[in-house]
Amino acid sequence: MSSEKSRRRFLEAAGLAGVAALAGCSGNGGGDSGGDGSGDSGDGGDGGEDTATETEMNGDGGDAETRLSWHAGGTGGTYYPLSNEFKTIVEANTDFSLNVQSTGASVENVGSLADGSADFALIQNDIAYFAKNGTGIETFEGNAIDNLQGVATLYPETITVVTLEGTGIETLSDLSGATINTGDLGSGTQVNANQILEAVGISDYNEQNAGFSQASEQLANGDIDAAFVVGGWPVGAIEDLANTNDVRIVPISGDNREAVKDAASWFADDTIPAGTYTGVDQAIETVAVQAMIATNAGVPADTVETVTAAIFDNLDELSIKTDFITVDSAQDGMSIELHEGAAAYFDA
Repeated sequence: MSSEKSRRRFLEAAGLAGVAALAGCSGNGGGDSGGDGSGDSGDGGDGGEDTATETEMNGDGGDAETRLSWHAGGTGGTYYPLSNEFKTIVEANTDFSLNVQSTGASVENVGSLADGSADFALIQNDIAYFAKNGTGIETFEGNAIDNLQGVATLYPETITVVTLEGTGIETLSDLSGATINTGDLGSGTQVNANQILEAVGISDYNEQNAGFSQASEQLANGDIDAAFVVGGWPVGAIEDLANTNDVRIVPISGDNREAVKDAASWFADDTIPAGTYTGVDQAIETVAVQAMIATNAGVPADTVETVTAAIFDNLDELSIKTDFITVDSAQDGMSIELHEGAAAYFDA
């Protein structure tokens, strides 16, 4: 193992332990459900831009009773634009306003839900299970997040391993000895990347950690050899990269795919269709987890039911992942206890 990888693993353990410790202090209360989400800076590692929503900046977001904090992911992925579509729908159909923040995604978002600085967040279903049960990854071992609750599952989150033509990387085995961006430190992407690399027996690599947008820049600049991206295709950062560079999507197929699924039951077969990205003319076999909306037990049932109803009664207003997000599939792969407000909507 390289010294850089060892340093990164140390930083991961230290940083994520801080998230778990913070969450552990929250108990079951979930914080003030009317909070404004100011406890999270939310730069998501994507350039440090100001991610306050237009509502917040204009000062017309209503009072504390109606302002809700929604934590998404990096601006180069799917979580952030999808969350802003949810914001538009919720604000058009309820009295609530949503402050959508860019973050480091799943693991960070669990901590924000646990300490009450987020009322809702998008996370991966495997990370949700690990957090709720205090297992699976070091972050949550012995630090179960008791107040974490589910709202709805949304769509498959495809594991995409992207490189450029000319790197010589055609299979996962070719990643041995490479410099790899495994995703933001503490993100679900990083967790999945490390699980996959371990499952296929790759331990000699130089690990870098950054969000999707920065990873694309690193690839274009030749600073890394490959990057893991987790999100519903097409991922904006990969689209942008493919429009200016000859990209290659590395398949997770055959024996490698079976090894990954054997190592972690959360992974399911998935395929990136031909033509999803410029220059990628063949379908690429890979694996996926599930994206989901989560909340905390401290958010009132009527608030969760109202927000859930606004979204799922108006799915025709979405433009992202419309083939996957449905009322009928909204509990497929739900890995944690459902919030009573969401249960009231889906059981009605």
